[in-house]
Amino acid sequence: MLVEIKGVTKTYQSGDAQVNALDNASLNIEEGDFTVLVGPSGSGKTTMLNHIGCLDRPTSGDVIWEGQNIETLNDDSLSALRAARIGFIFQSFHLVPVLTALENVMLAWQLSGEPGDIEKARQLLVDVDLADHADRKPNQLSGGQQQRVAIARALIKDPKLVIADEPTANLDSATGEKILSLMRKLNEERGTTFLFSTHDERVMSHAKKVYTLVDGVVQVGDA
Repeated sequence: MLVEIKGVTKTYQSGDAQVNALDNASLNIEEGDFTVLVGPSGSGKTTMLNHIGCLDRPTSGDVIWEGQNIETLNDDSLSALRAARIGFIFQSFHLVPVLTALENVMLAWQLSGEPGDIEKARQLLVDVDLADHADRKPNQLSGGQQQRVAIARALIKDPKLVIADEPTANLDSATGEKILSLMRKLNEERGTTFLFSTHDERVMSHAKKVYTLVDGVVQVGDA
């Protein structure tokens, strides 16, 4: 098992009230999964992604990564886990504005102190149809182009798990389908595990497993 979420509750304080963004939620992510989280806005999808991606800790319950409970890890160890094993595709891109598209893709290597592979980075930009935009900075790119840079950056280090929050939201139909085909190819040929939060029927049509979140409670169904 790659990731186990066991009875996780995440509570936030809202004024005088406590709100459970996740409520005794449980799910499993197995190696090779192509899994989708669906549910209405405010259902807890992003909170769940943050817990699976070790960006947040639960109020109660267990998040277990490859057999290790993240509560046993300090912040530095969690950072190392994220850097080595997880690729993130954020809905708001989180590109560094002073870096070019190519430099943003290479950033994951630089943050881990590794020299990286510039030819691999260039090939990923080819794969996402941005070969001619490698030297452009984020403010010279459209929203869809920035999203594709973020996708390339997430894939650069061959992570065990790619976590994507609405990855096709800023892409036209043709580009979105091409990106999904690339991800399915990585899933099928390399065994890369993908976890999506989405409202996009195109993404759901590719899923092997679908979890539905309603008011922080998880339901499971087959794709």
